Amino acid sequence: MRGFPTLRSMTHQRSIEDLRAEVDQINRDLLTLLSKRGEVVAQIGHAKTQEGRPNHYDPAREDKQLKEIESLNQGPFTSAAVKAIFKEIFKASLDLEESNDKKQLLVSRKVKSEDTVLDIDGVRIGGDAPPIIVAGPCSIESEEQMEQTAAFLAAKGVKILRGGAYKPRTSPYGFQGMGVDGLILGSRVAKEHGMLFVTEVMDTRDVEIVAEHADILQVGARNMHNFALLREVGRARRPVLLKRGLSATIEEWLYAAEYILSEGNNEVILCERGIRTYEKWTRNTLDLSAVALAKQETHLPVIVDVTHAAGRRDLLIPLAKAALAVGADGIHVEVHPSPATALSDNEQQLDFAGYDKFSESLSSLLRQPARV
Repeated sequence: MRGFPTLRSMTHQRSIEDLRAEVDQINRDLLTLLSKRGEVVAQIGHAKTQEGRPNHYDPAREDKQLKEIESLNQGPFTSAAVKAIFKEIFKASLDLEESNDKKQLLVSRKVKSEDTVLDIDGVRIGGDAPPIIVAGPCSIESEEQMEQTAAFLAAKGVKILRGGAYKPRTSPYGFQGMGVDGLILGSRVAKEHGMLFVTEVMDTRDVEIVAEHADILQVGARNMHNFALLREVGRARRPVLLKRGLSATIEEWLYAAEYILSEGNNEVILCERGIRTYEKWTRNTLDLSAVALAKQETHLPVIVDVTHAAGRRDLLIPLAKAALAVGADGIHVEVHPSPATALSDNEQQLDFAGYDKFSESLSSLLRQPARV
């Protein structure tokens, strides 16, 4: 009885060149099927994004597919080998889904290649504009304090005055800010001295009143993950300064910005302010790589808050120089007439003499546009 030819007899009947040619054709067929699979996977990823499902990984589905593949495997490869091959295919497919998702992000340079340049009442931020300084006290405490600070900084050429009317404090018993009275005061002194006013908004219920008085709304580090607030400031149609969260990844930071842009507000300034690590010698650890990456991956302006990054006055100048060297579009620094008597963060704010030294050390860098 004649049966099927054995592998040995087939090998003898066909030359190695013939067999290799067949393998090459199988490789081409596999590549065609892989490409087709990739196209289908990309469509699935796009559909998930449209449905508001940013998490593309589905472990239950992956497990189900692997079990089916294992049950269908008839050799000669072992089940472990086949599962390993398909796991690599699944991983590449997931990377493709996520990569295509990122291409669609409004913050991405793949969507908008040119730099976004904000022009807020003649103050330009980003792109080819020279780096800006955002300065002022941690908290708005009194009319005298704000008047002195605004007058001093305006005389030094600072165009953006910061000051907290609502203060997120670690302790519920710490000074929480002056609230609406602080908003009115900060806005008034800024206008009197030809400056813009930026202050933090902490609650969705306060967005309207803060936007009424502030030229720029700040979303602080503790609220970077407050998605309802991000959407609300996006709808407020005011420029937004978005600080990176205390332990946020760069991706999370950019997705937070995406929430604001998705509401139609393209005027977003990213602010790196250091992240929490195991280091004890500084308040936070300034992540300069995040500045360079944000400039590279997004079209948004990026500034650096050196005050919160260091928590130490003696490090403000070198950190600011480093930030400008990696392409930051500006520096955020806290200045107070009398830091020793400040009601919050008194150990890290500069007095007027300290700001003079700070400004003088950065003068040559501040005349040049930020570069990546």
